[in-house]
Formats: sequence, C-alpha cells, structure tokens
Amino acid sequence: MLKQAYDFKSESDCLYKILENLPETDLDSKTLFKEWSFNSIIRHLHVWNYAANISLLNVREWGKFSDKLKNNFNNGKTLNDFEKNFSNNLKGKKLLNKWKSLYSEITEKFKIEDPKKRVKWIGPDMSVISSISARHMETWAHGQAIFDSLGIRRKNEDRILNIVIIGNNTFNWSYKVNKLDIPKQIPYLKLTSPSGEIWEFNDKKNINYIEGMAEDFCQVVTQVRNIQDVKLTVKGSIAEEWMSLAQCFAGKAQTPPKPGTRKINLNK
Repeated sequence: MLKQAYDFKSESDCLYKILENLPETDLDSKTLFKEWSFNSIIRHLHVWNYAANISLLNVREWGKFSDKLKNNFNNGKTLNDFEKNFSNNLKGKKLLNKWKSLYSEITEKFKIEDPKKRVKWIGPDMSVISSISARHMETWAHGQAIFDSLGIRRKNEDRILNIVIIGNNTFNWSYKVNKLDIPKQIPYLKLTSPSGEIWEFNDKKNINYIEGMAEDFCQVVTQVRNIQDVKLTVKGSIAEEWMSLAQCFAGKAQTPPKPGTRKINLNK
C-alpha cells in the first residue's frame, strides 16, 4: 500500500475538519494568499485532485482536461476562471463535500498503484508516487492560508517528510524556472521533524547548509512564508540564494511573499 496516499488523505482530512462546521458565509472569507477565498482554495484543490485522478485512470480524459486549460489561457482567462468554469462555480458546503468525497476516492485508487507508473501532468509526465505526493504538498501549502486566516497554529506531523523531499528534489527546478545557472552542489539539509527526528539530505561536507525545523523549510519551498519569517539557519551564498527563490511547485516562476505578508491572524 502506498503510504503517500494515506498521508495525502490525512492532510486533507485535517483541513476538512477545520472547515466543516464553519458557517457557509465564512467560506467566502479572503486569505493572505492573493486574496483567494476559502472557496477558491478548496475549488483549486478539488479541480487538481480531479486532474490527478483522470491522469491515473484515463489518458483520453486527461487530454480533454489539458485542452480546456490551454484554451482558457489562450483566451486570456486566469486559472481561477478555469477552475470556476470547470466546477460550474461550485462553492460552500456542496464544494466542501464534493472535495472530501473525491480526495477519499482517489486515495483508494492511488494506494494500490505501482509507485513507479508514469502518469500525465501539465509539463513532463511524473510517477504515481510523485503525483500523490504533489497533491499532499498542494493541500498542505494552500491549507496554510486557511489556518492563518482562522488564527489556528497548525500542529504538523511527520508526514510533511513528503513535502521536504519534494522541496529538496526541486532544487534544480527552482533555478531552472528562474532562468538561472544551476549550482553544481545542493546545500546540506539538517531538519528536525515535528516528532523530533532528525532528517538529513545531501553532502554533510558542503559549506552551504540549511538547518532548523522541517516545517519552516516546507513553508519556504512552498512559498507560504518568506525566508525572513522563519527560523532556519542558512549558511553560504548558494543556500541563501536557494531559499530566496525556492519553488517546489510547477508553473511559471513565482515571487515568494514579501517579509511579514504571510502570517497567522492573531486577532482570531
């Protein structure tokens, strides 16, 4: 059984539990992520969970989905426009329940798949294990904006190891997407997991290194926090540069949030 599928469901369940009892009108609340509402975030997660599902099951359906997305952008529309149109502008409790139903369904499908099987995506194909790990990463990252808006200090678990791995594995991508030369050696990582376990990556002898809490590293590589707003120890010019532009998700280069602009709402 694919552990990453269960991690994805656990992360989704964690987010669902803080939303399920909110008044319907609260789901229109805006967050500090590009002023996306709770509805916008859940709709985004739901649409791309759907995309991951059809990429696993039906290449023809994936092609139709991909063509609709391309046509949307060719017509000068935004990603939000596409997601609203594709979901028939579903929102509120109906959206929340449909999202929960689908993420539960795809967990059951992904958990029994060959982790190395290749599936379609926007850009290069990816493995099944990368696909479901990416869904976990997106759920965790976008969920942070909702936790922050509600004034909830998130209690992470060691399943965020999946996000650390994606963050580390996308070192080259972070440079490539920003059209920069890729350094020859990736900085050494020494991170403390939520349970207190030490996670280490890359060459210990590298003079460039990053040390601190795994949660802080995840927040930087997913661009939900500026490097200045976390407590990572960052040494060396390459480590500093990486943390200033890290991007573990696909798409065009994105600018990390400015210092102090993504934070928990302490007035809640």
